[in-house]
Amino acid sequence: MNRPDPDHARKLALQARLVAFVLAGTMLLWIGVQYLGGQRGWDARYVFLFDFAAIAAFIWALVVTYQIWRSRRG
Repeated sequence: MNRPDPDHARKLALQARLVAFVLAGTMLLWIGVQYLGGQRGWDARYVFLFDFAAIAAFIWALVVTYQIWRSRRG
């Protein structure tokens, strides 16, 4: 029976932690920008810029999460 490599498991755990921080930080920043944009009357194009940045961060997190999942299965 193969024993899991501790270095590989540690690397996956660090990647998962990074994904968690990116997701939490993105949500907090996105909510804050939405609130500030509404309070200060920013143009929609600036708010959409932050929306697209948040979408990019979520896609990155999804891709890395999928890679972690595939690595643990294999």
